[in-house]
Amino acid sequence: MLQDPAQRRDLGLLILRIGLGLTFVFIHGGPKLIGGPERWARVGRAMEVFGIDFAPTFWGLIAALSEFVGGGLLLMLGLFFPWALVPPALTLLVAALGHMTGLISGTPWYALEMLVVFVGLMLTGPGRYSLDARLRRSTETAP
Repeated sequence: MLQDPAQRRDLGLLILRIGLGLTFVFIHGGPKLIGGPERWARVGRAMEVFGIDFAPTFWGLIAALSEFVGGGLLLMLGLFFPWALVPPALTLLVAALGHMTGLISGTPWYALEMLVVFVGLMLTGPGRYSLDARLRRSTETAP
């Protein structure tokens, strides 16, 4: 069944995309998104690491959307790779720097690990079992 290394790679990418996507929908982005303006403002204060101290609610909403949509839904679907992963990767970078500078409590390691995974996925692509691959196949066979 999975004798072909390319099939194993594509299945592995699908499992990785779905597993990570679910965590970003239900554990990271989703709770931030439904947390509302108060939670968005807390999250958005991490932008102070760059000297940006205005509109924390806006930045927090952007972070929640980037994790929910880019790091969650589009990642699972394998749609708009690699561009869909840029916003959550930037969000993870801000989180890591926020942890390193003490703006956010905790350690930066999880955010850094996920940043590395997202950059690796950007370079690898979504694999054969993705909407991007399906769209590419349908445009190649169109008359």
